[in-house]
Amino acid sequence: MKIIPAIDIIDGKCVRLSKGDYNTKKIYNENPVEVAKEFESFGVQFLHLVDLDGAKSKHIVNAKVLEKISNETSLKIDFGGGLKTEKDIEIAFNSGAKQITIGSIAVQEPEFCYKIIEKYGSEKIILGADCENRKIKTSGWLEESTRDIIDFILQYQDNNIKNVICTDISKDGMLEGASTELYQEILEKTKILLVASGGISCIEDVYTMKEIGCSGTIIGKAIYENKISLNQLQNFIENA
Repeated sequence: MKIIPAIDIIDGKCVRLSKGDYNTKKIYNENPVEVAKEFESFGVQFLHLVDLDGAKSKHIVNAKVLEKISNETSLKIDFGGGLKTEKDIEIAFNSGAKQITIGSIAVQEPEFCYKIIEKYGSEKIILGADCENRKIKTSGWLEESTRDIIDFILQYQDNNIKNVICTDISKDGMLEGASTELYQEILEKTKILLVASGGISCIEDVYTMKEIGCSGTIIGKAIYENKISLNQLQNFIENA
């Protein structure tokens, strides 16, 4: 199972939110590149980079941060936030993203997304299935749709999506544990590779995600608040 630390960007800085609420912003580091390099020094190979400015403004904003991290580390970066057009997607890939995550646009313009999956291949496109009370939310989690999480994933599975990041927004940044039952249901009812995101609060949660069959786990605030140490993650990676 992949260990995937998260770096969320606002104004070029490394921040975390609680439940996606921009008013809860907490800055952890002025320099995201330093954070990425530290992750790499502990054996981490993957990074989940989110352009929160982009998610809110509906176009890519922090491409320079992506480019700098890509140039100064060997981390395999999946990038999301504000990818609404083919131009934005091209910018993300040209700036060093190995994969991109489609979220809001996947709800609003599915036909466009099917073409993107066909053009770039299913290995490069991740479906961002972010939900609250099982309903998909969009636009930096500011807007709610009527789509059920399972139906949404199955729709994209039928259109060749293989990789899905699911965040239970009610858990995100709360350090209360992951939505294990929801992730188990997704794994039982679909055939996708699931990356669990949101609520990871301790190293035991990471092992639980591995046990239920997740292909990866995104870890954010638990690292920044020292609930999970980088040494613990290094041990997990080396033992895996």
